[in-house]
Amino acid sequence: MPGPDTRVVEIRVPGLVGTSGESLLDSTSVVDVAGDGIGRLIRPSDRLRRPAPGPVLPALGRSIPRILEGYLWSGMTSGGAAKATWALLFPFSLANVAHWMLPPVPEGRRFAALLGAVCRGLLRVASLLLTMLLISQLAVVSLDLFAAQCLAPGSTCLEGAPSFLREFAPLRTAIGVLPLLALIFVLDRIPSSDWRSRNRLHRVPSSSPLQPQDLPRTPGLRTLHTVAALTCVALPLLGGPFRLPSATFDLIVWICALALVLATLVASTVGFSAGPVIRGGLIGVAVVLVGIAVVRRTPLPAGLPGGGLGGADGTVEALGAAMVAVTVLFALILVPAALLGRPAWKHLPHRLRPWLGGWAAAPVVALAGLLGGGFGAGLAVALRQLVGATDLRLPDTYSLVTVLWGAGLALAVVLGVLGFAVAVPLRRLRRGIPKIVALMEIDKAQEEEAASAWARASWERKHLHHLALTVALAMAAGGGALLVLRFGFGPLPGWFKPLSAIGVFALGAMAAGLLRVVFAAATTPKRSRHLGALADLVCFWPRAAHPTVPPSYALKVVPELADRVKEHLADPGTRVVLSGYNLGSLLTVLAAARVIADLPPEDRDRVGLLTAGSPLQWGYQRAFPAMLPQAQLAGLFEGLDGRWRALCRGTDIFGGGVTTWRHRVVAGKLLGDGYLPGGGTGPLAAEADDQGVLVLGGDHWLPDPMRGPTGRHRWAPGVLKHTDYVVDAEWDNAVAMAAGLGRPRPKNPWGEQGSLFGDFPQMR
Repeated sequence: MPGPDTRVVEIRVPGLVGTSGESLLDSTSVVDVAGDGIGRLIRPSDRLRRPAPGPVLPALGRSIPRILEGYLWSGMTSGGAAKATWALLFPFSLANVAHWMLPPVPEGRRFAALLGAVCRGLLRVASLLLTMLLISQLAVVSLDLFAAQCLAPGSTCLEGAPSFLREFAPLRTAIGVLPLLALIFVLDRIPSSDWRSRNRLHRVPSSSPLQPQDLPRTPGLRTLHTVAALTCVALPLLGGPFRLPSATFDLIVWICALALVLATLVASTVGFSAGPVIRGGLIGVAVVLVGIAVVRRTPLPAGLPGGGLGGADGTVEALGAAMVAVTVLFALILVPAALLGRPAWKHLPHRLRPWLGGWAAAPVVALAGLLGGGFGAGLAVALRQLVGATDLRLPDTYSLVTVLWGAGLALAVVLGVLGFAVAVPLRRLRRGIPKIVALMEIDKAQEEEAASAWARASWERKHLHHLALTVALAMAAGGGALLVLRFGFGPLPGWFKPLSAIGVFALGAMAAGLLRVVFAAATTPKRSRHLGALADLVCFWPRAAHPTVPPSYALKVVPELADRVKEHLADPGTRVVLSGYNLGSLLTVLAAARVIADLPPEDRDRVGLLTAGSPLQWGYQRAFPAMLPQAQLAGLFEGLDGRWRALCRGTDIFGGGVTTWRHRVVAGKLLGDGYLPGGGTGPLAAEADDQGVLVLGGDHWLPDPMRGPTGRHRWAPGVLKHTDYVVDAEWDNAVAMAAGLGRPRPKNPWGEQGSLFGDFPQMR
């Protein structure tokens, strides 16, 4: 029982798009109280910039002292020129995310374990091909389009350029090669970055099964990507993979380059591991090959058939075909792997089962390849239009890419129109959303407004990933068909030109827009926070399939949050509530699981968890079934014994219910299934209060719009959707329940008979 010395420490963790400390704590000013500058612990401050206590917490008929803290981690994913350029690594990050989306491997099933190992090996190969594709496409821009064609003697491109750039052959070659080498150096340095704290306490492993797994360092994988990238600089200079050099010496160098590429592909499949001497020797060999190719190819040719280097075309085509082949093979092998993992989730309701039955990693890999190829083609198209030299020749396969993206854009528009114009209104009627809204709102105007927003948000949470995966799969299948048509039957038919025009516009706009946003993010801090939303989504997971991705912030945030909780719990009168908003809710769930697993039983009752606007159930739990299994989440809910509360709005597109599902209205009452405090899952009935909040299990469904000002809290009008959860009066009630301090007894609209299930106990 709480005594007179009881106090509550609420630690808030923000989510997507860097949040200011003032908005996180709903305070006019804040001050740092701990942290290392990258992960900042803050509190409200007074006018003298001193830490101030937070607002008292009403509970048990009195005011409980509350200390309000916040953990700001957005500096790990946004801010500064270096982090802004991470958006260009988005295809790499998608390939890395696909590793964590693989279905779970059943214990004791050797064949399933073998399939899992093969899938991980193919993911490493696909990641390596993505790196090679990026360097090859940039070689098309730097070496072929700019140095070989635009700066060729006698070219009308860039007429204002100094004459010595065209006449001095070594300088012209250096202009094409040095940017590629500089980029490879930067990519090689990215895997060495790490946000993990140097504090030894944070390196102590936890017994919690819900933890982001830090895989062993793989410097060998980093070396393979560097070697493959260097080889992709040498191959276009040597004539590409499909053109035999005429000179004997050039032929030997060409064979060595191809052998090195094949060796890196095989080594990445089996998981290359070697000492620093061997790794340094491989990089040295690749550098020597680049040097020989540069010397043998200077001066750069400008009069080859079709213009340009010629070898750049073949390199890009070979890598594109290899990417398609590996993606198809990965998708095929993933089918039996997903089927073998099905017993782990076949008993779950459909809305809790993994996306595509655990097969969602395949379209994600396809999407990574499409984005990687599309960005390179779009960059070349945009730069050619920028310099105003439309006679500069691009690789023939870029016409396939433009057609593919044009068709993909048209398909996405058609599916989007059908979804939002047809499916959303039908869902509003079929799902009985107006009946749920009627239990929460107080007038017809608010009910209509809330029902429309609720129907759209519900449809997007359930089907938006279907739309994205369908477009990705259709584009992947279309890419394979176009390759067969192009190389098997010659040039594409003329009726593809309208789709190609749409694709040229879309790719050029994508590349130009992304570069513009990166530049603005590097120069304007506010814009960098918006760009950081992409990094927040994909940089949660540690490096696995691709080493050249930003470091995982979860490896630092989760243990530091857990250690902060343990510091506060050293005071026996303190209760700690971890409050996570948006993606921050996932961080607090993992931190709470770590604390519960590490604390002695007598201290666990002083730990609580509050999530708001969380994508845990509809998104992360279904996308990463092996990392966030429902059995472990149910165990965490049981361990917290009713102290896991979740604020949610039906109008919230990004967040939804966390601890309950299968919501329905029966006889004017909201029912559903969910986690039970005593363990397992079962039927639940909602309680309602005079503000229209429906408490169903651990979920608190908030009316949106809010009913009106209470006079005790800041109020926000209109449909709030995913914003301003903290302004709702239910926030403090949920914090009190998470702290184990109960809540005021709500008015029961069902009378004294309880719920549809009989005497339903009131929540305390």
